[in-house]
Amino acid sequence: MTVHLSVVIFFPLVFALVVALLPPRIAPTAMVGSLVPLIYAVIMLLDFETGRPGLQYVTNDTWIEDLGIRYILGVDGLNLWLVALTALLFAVAGLWVALRPPATRPRLYCFHLALAETAVLGAFLAQDLILFVLFFDLMLVPFYFLVGQWGSGPDRVAATFKLVIYTLVGSLLMLAAAVATGVLAGAGPDGSVSFSIAQLSQASLDEGTQKWLFAAFALAFLIKMPAFPFHGWMPDAYRSMPLPVLAVFSGVLSKVAAYGFLRVVLPILPDAVQAFDVVVLLIALVSILYGSILAFTQTNSRLILGYSSMAQLGFITLGIFALGEAAGAQGSLLQMLNHGLVVAPLFFIVGLLAERANGSEDLRDMGGIAFRAPVLATLFLIVALATLAMPGSANFVGEFLILLGVFNAKLAIALIASIGVALASVYMLRMYIRSMHNRVGEQVRSFELSARDGLVLVPLVLVILAFALYPQQALKHSEPTVTRIVAGASGNTPVAQEGVTP
Repeated sequence: MTVHLSVVIFFPLVFALVVALLPPRIAPTAMVGSLVPLIYAVIMLLDFETGRPGLQYVTNDTWIEDLGIRYILGVDGLNLWLVALTALLFAVAGLWVALRPPATRPRLYCFHLALAETAVLGAFLAQDLILFVLFFDLMLVPFYFLVGQWGSGPDRVAATFKLVIYTLVGSLLMLAAAVATGVLAGAGPDGSVSFSIAQLSQASLDEGTQKWLFAAFALAFLIKMPAFPFHGWMPDAYRSMPLPVLAVFSGVLSKVAAYGFLRVVLPILPDAVQAFDVVVLLIALVSILYGSILAFTQTNSRLILGYSSMAQLGFITLGIFALGEAAGAQGSLLQMLNHGLVVAPLFFIVGLLAERANGSEDLRDMGGIAFRAPVLATLFLIVALATLAMPGSANFVGEFLILLGVFNAKLAIALIASIGVALASVYMLRMYIRSMHNRVGEQVRSFELSARDGLVLVPLVLVILAFALYPQQALKHSEPTVTRIVAGASGNTPVAQEGVTP
């Protein structure tokens, strides 16, 4: 079956652009455009051939021939489920916006959200390094406006400034590194310039060059996650973003950075990966402990989830750089999906809790909300238990595989990182108990989940339960690709992809 990936990428943007020309009352329908990528993603999940080597559903066209840049899109086990996650979360965020449209400029709001979906899907599907960088940089544009114009609180301008400065520095470094990689590798025919990731993964760069390139790529990805100590933009941004925007930002944008390590860094810069793996593992370890401890000390519910996300991204990075063990990278890819599936409904729940606490998102102003809201309390409990990786959840499988890979690679780091698993149960249960139980807060109005809000939350919770029952399909789809990439980065076998050479 042929799935034209350009439709998957650009349909939300084109549809939102058309709706932007219609009357403002039509604006919420712009999010209907997010249903097409979701439908395509489901088709790909059903149609994907697990045992087939190389990329599938390939689009490979000449773009800027003189510069060796091609318009290459493709799907393999590495990005298949991440595309599905992106389509799902943007569709749910779009539904939230349609049911709760912004008070001002709704058409422009929907347009920027659609542009963000196009950028994220493009980054996941791009198989040309320059194309990947362009989509990666494009992600910054809609969030600049979404935070600056529709953000909340007096610090939204400062938050926007920090977000742009931090991520722009990383993006510019990555652009320079991408250009240098293509020029120095000479991976095209007869040593010509090529930015095809498949061809670059088969080229050879000397170790010194790889180290400089690795530093630039790693800095860009660690800022985007964010990881310690490159997280300075995160607290203000998380406090200021509109909740549906924050749900997709935390759920999928941070995963683009982790995906970049697997798609770009490990295959193209294997010598540098082996040289710096301990450094990155230590950064990931500190991120786990730092994020977990700060999540435990916060009372702002957004920041609890923000710092917990930082800790989870630390676990994901830990598994990616557990070289020699594909189990770690397999667990990381599964955990990218798990974290996206649980953090998005958690941010929507934060909004629902604030409605019941006189607009406050502080845990100290909550309490006793479950008294007359048992359905909301149950949904929240399911998501909370999945977040802290209870046995029987897909999160448990992901973290188990990550720690298994790291135990076999770096025992001491794995033992310390396991503390983060215990801390996750502390801060997540603390958030749940203080908001849903204990004494009813002075300004709390406890009322049940509405049908409107159930349309957003219930599908996500059902997906979490389904994924907990059967995460094997995602592991089967990703195993061949992940094994090949990890083996190449470990120096065991050459990394190669089929079906994308011009």
